[in-house]
Amino acid sequence: MTTTIDRRKFLAAGGVTAVTAAAAGVTGELLLSRRLAARRPTAKVTAPEPIPELKIAPMTPLPTDETLNIAGLSPFYTPDSTFYRVDTALVVPQVNASTWQLRIHGMVDKPVIFTFDDLIRRPMIDHDVTLTCVSEAVGGGYIGNARWQGILLADVLREAGIQSGADQIVMRDVNGMTIGVATDPVLDGRTSLLAVGMNGQLLPPEHGYPVRVVVPGLYGYVSATKWVVDMELTTFGAYNAFWVKQGWSQQAPIKTESRIDVPKRGTDLAAGQVTIAGVAWAQHRGIAAVEVSVDGIWYDAKIAAQDTIDTWRQWYYVWDATPGPHVLQVRATDQTGYTQTAMVHRTEPNGATGYHTIQVNVT
Repeated sequence: MTTTIDRRKFLAAGGVTAVTAAAAGVTGELLLSRRLAARRPTAKVTAPEPIPELKIAPMTPLPTDETLNIAGLSPFYTPDSTFYRVDTALVVPQVNASTWQLRIHGMVDKPVIFTFDDLIRRPMIDHDVTLTCVSEAVGGGYIGNARWQGILLADVLREAGIQSGADQIVMRDVNGMTIGVATDPVLDGRTSLLAVGMNGQLLPPEHGYPVRVVVPGLYGYVSATKWVVDMELTTFGAYNAFWVKQGWSQQAPIKTESRIDVPKRGTDLAAGQVTIAGVAWAQHRGIAAVEVSVDGIWYDAKIAAQDTIDTWRQWYYVWDATPGPHVLQVRATDQTGYTQTAMVHRTEPNGATGYHTIQVNVT
């Protein structure tokens, strides 16, 4: 879908500001030094006023074969209100779209500055992408899928003329937070976006209003800069961004993984047919197959149709449960033929591995 916005109409709409309230508290785990800071302010944040001239494409129903209606299974699209947040900002930044600018400089032929007005005049596209945090433990919740609307990042960068040897883009947010992403994945044809919309609505302040970066296939600490205002083309040898200085890898492709959503760990189940269901992901490779293990014996699960190779796929397996304790596991195979490893590894320095494993009891 393409959308063109008249710049004069947008300016006439006035300066739209995302107003935030001070954080009343913080939840999540603190992972500084070699771990990640996951902070979730509890104060309610005021959403930006709608901009009628900015036509965010409404959500359209998925084909019936791309989504499963199973109680307890993660919905294909994660609602904005429950989409995970991992921020270094304790208070959501207040950014005025009418004064926002994006500077592109460094190893470029022609440094450029774009305003929000400049961006929204360009054709926009919609693309479904699942984002994953590197602090996502096996079976954890730091993952979500959304429909993003925005402008192709590669097109904007190429206007500055990227010089040979520039293998890193250092992105900065309004607070000066630095995120380093490899240049090649942004320019290799994948749908990397300067996003202004999320799930059919204006981008929420908590998720980067007015503009954020979405690069499919890479963990968020290198690819998902919120409130972005600056991009410097440089090299990995010349500069280490914030999380690299804390011991995380410079480049971070998302690992092929899967999760059991239902039944929950420790659940007491009645004997008979039990539906085991969850999600599997291998962003920018796509999921080819999912298998479920019951007490060490593997069975093929049924999977919903692939939306894009940048999203997770829902899956399920109907198990004829017999009385007693049981161990359930899941593993996924991506479209390159790689099957996720059983080797258990912690999140540092570039993502956790292992099978999501739960125990249940059948009576």
